[in-house]
Amino acid sequence: MLNCDITSYGAIGDGKTLNTTAIQAAIDDCARCGGGRVTVPDGAFVTGSIEMRSSVEVHIEAGGILYGSGDCKDYPERQNLRHVDAAFLPRRRSASLIFAEECENIALTGPGRIDGQGDLFVRPVENSWMPYKQLDLPTPPRVVFFAGCSNVRVDGLTLQNSPGGWAFWVHDCDEVSFDRVNIRAKVEYPNNDGIHINCSRNVTVSNCNITCGDDCIIVRANTSSLREKKACDGVTVTNCNLTTWCNAIRVGWLNDGVIRNCVFSNLVIRRSGTGIGISLPSRSAEPPESDDTLIENLTFSNIVMDEMAHYPIFIEIHAAETTRCRAVRNLLFSGIQARAHRAPFISGRANCPIENVTFADCRFEKYPAAREGERIRWGAARYEPVPYQTVVIRNVENLVMNNTTFSLPE
Repeated sequence: MLNCDITSYGAIGDGKTLNTTAIQAAIDDCARCGGGRVTVPDGAFVTGSIEMRSSVEVHIEAGGILYGSGDCKDYPERQNLRHVDAAFLPRRRSASLIFAEECENIALTGPGRIDGQGDLFVRPVENSWMPYKQLDLPTPPRVVFFAGCSNVRVDGLTLQNSPGGWAFWVHDCDEVSFDRVNIRAKVEYPNNDGIHINCSRNVTVSNCNITCGDDCIIVRANTSSLREKKACDGVTVTNCNLTTWCNAIRVGWLNDGVIRNCVFSNLVIRRSGTGIGISLPSRSAEPPESDDTLIENLTFSNIVMDEMAHYPIFIEIHAAETTRCRAVRNLLFSGIQARAHRAPFISGRANCPIENVTFADCRFEKYPAAREGERIRWGAARYEPVPYQTVVIRNVENLVMNNTTFSLPE
């Protein structure tokens, strides 16, 4: 296998030199020769935006670090995109540190690190519901962005210090695997999602540790930027540890398309906001979507949640007419053990009830907010201490509870 060491192309690992041109030259040369490995050796290599090529693996060795540049001009918006319409991407932004479009057989592997230098892109905020906010400049909205790719592998890497943007965005891709990936983002920073899976098929996330301020794992079907509508189908998340001050698992959003056949199992969620969120809200800051949402055939099993500030499970179809929904149905929760400040909340609407929900062998216990000092900030989300909220279930058809208990406060 061809091995292209980036230092052979002039890269300098001194933590100061901008190496974008050298790293891109190594990737391009490797691709021209039929593919192989591009190696980031021991050292601290600063880079701006680089683009992956088919049949190329970027491998960061144990002592190697790829530092994202602290200068926003090093993350230009992508021009002449083939696979997406940039005007309809979330935040209308296509910039990223690592980008791949319509590539096949690509990989990012470890055991080294990618550091987004997020501390350079945020500032503290006093007397606000958010402890930090992004600077008023075009910060990079994603660290790694895969668009229209197939046979993608991310293995063994650590991605840390996201710059107030998503760590990984998987957009309309097929056959993607994340294994033994560590995401270490600041819980106080906004918008630093972990792994965002959108309109993709056969995606596996296994043996990963994710800590961030925004959602850890997102499964969506936002088709706005695509030339044809695609379902998000066949996502498996297993054997992961998740910590966030937002949603550990979030499925769906306003007027997404089809999300189906997903499994979430063997997860530990600690000191987080909400454990599992399936929320179709009334409004969104993103470009307008035009789909009737269908979410079906989801299984959540063997999940431990501890010290949850909000809900262990929150499912809602908003009553607004602008929230378009065909159905949310066939949801199975089994072996859930949760300690949370609130009980599960499940709310459909009269003209679109949530259908076929089963709880089996679950236990929900109150987590006393007083142990957290009744604080109002929980990372990037506002947390108002309120009396313990008991179970809310409304507009649900065919609800089954088998060996499921709720430990209510006195």
